[in-house]
Amino acid sequence: MPPEPSPHRLRVDDFDYELPESAIAQVPVEPRDASRLLILDRHRSHPGSPVLEHTTFRQIGEWLRPGDLLVVNDSRVIPARLRGTRSGGAETEVLLLREWGLLEWEALVRPSRRLRVGDRVKLASGDFLEVMGTAGKGTRIVRFARDPQAVMVAAGETPLPPYIHDRSSSPERYQTVYAKPPGSAAAPTAGLHITAELLASLEAGGIRLTRVTLHVGLDTFRPLEGEFIDEHRIHTEWYEIPSETSAAIAETRAAGGRVVAVGTTSVRVLETAARTGNGAPPLSATSGWTDLYITPPHRFGLVDALVTNFHLPRSSLLLLVTAFVQAGMPGSSAYEARDTLLAAYADALGAGYRFFSFGDAMLIV
Repeated sequence: MPPEPSPHRLRVDDFDYELPESAIAQVPVEPRDASRLLILDRHRSHPGSPVLEHTTFRQIGEWLRPGDLLVVNDSRVIPARLRGTRSGGAETEVLLLREWGLLEWEALVRPSRRLRVGDRVKLASGDFLEVMGTAGKGTRIVRFARDPQAVMVAAGETPLPPYIHDRSSSPERYQTVYAKPPGSAAAPTAGLHITAELLASLEAGGIRLTRVTLHVGLDTFRPLEGEFIDEHRIHTEWYEIPSETSAAIAETRAAGGRVVAVGTTSVRVLETAARTGNGAPPLSATSGWTDLYITPPHRFGLVDALVTNFHLPRSSLLLLVTAFVQAGMPGSSAYEARDTLLAAYADALGAGYRFFSFGDAMLIV
């Protein structure tokens, strides 16, 4: 590992690691809960020396306790990838990210330099969309002539991540079994390992489930920018915490149970609520936009344990998980927590774990 630089500014390059392409999962395992699960006990770990256990996801209940609360993100992935042609016949691709206004969406477009304000794109369904303006690097505001949801049904595709080249899996396999409100451009992938049967088994063991919503947008597709991690900015995403979830969190905390976030998106929702409530459990329903960018060090106000996949190098998600590991290792630096997490990643690679969206999972306690 590189030497530790200034404790005040962390470098993006220092959150890189080598990953063979063969370790990137191209298809999901069946059934969902047959994926592997790496347990990382951060409280018992030492810098660069993680305390680990290997198991399968369907055994996760053995590492949870009666009274624990699983918090999942129930956002549903929309068929947001639209393919079409510009005037003159050139092919283009539009990836819808979030609603912008009446009949308008913010979108990633390819090729971005050649798609300008005023250009029209004809889709395979016969629908047209028009570029109305720019919203940021590589993004445009596009307007539809009719209900965008209807256009997506007619012409859209599930937007699998660019590192997945095998497109043979059913689009439903890129949805969680509890997905409900549509709105995400990418799946909250930690939940892809969960089956209805596993949820029933956990409930029978006294482990409850509750839901939040965060519609996953641009930052799933965007690497960290700049030389230092504090130069990166998180795109805002819509979130919601229902009243029943707020009550379940309060009850769990009062009874001494743990709040177990399923996925980094659930963490961002909960920690946004914790920041708004000065660290106290949210006692009422809330919703809004969050741009919370969790980097080490971070004081976690609501999350006690984390279910997550193995994340891309140089990503905001890797930083979030590093911050969570550091929070469980009192007195450790960000780089010591990074060394601990990446040592766990190296152990997983050596044991043949599969990485990224369709890959295996970790439980960090």
